[in-house]
Amino acid sequence: MKMLAGACRKLSIRADVAFRTLLRRRSGQGTTEYAILVGVLVVIAILAITLFKPKIQELWDAIASGINGL
Repeated sequence: MKMLAGACRKLSIRADVAFRTLLRRRSGQGTTEYAILVGVLVVIAILAITLFKPKIQELWDAIASGINGL
């Protein structure tokens, strides 16, 4: 158990050093990186909607019929 705690501590220290080094090297993100990120998120959203379209349509129809039943 003591060995595991020591290994975890060493790993934590290494991760902290790596993170701090990364922060020092980074001068800032450009708008291109944000555009790529937004583009990837849009593609993921489109894929999710396409894959789950039958379930979404079923849910939408259930909500519409419930509202019409009021």
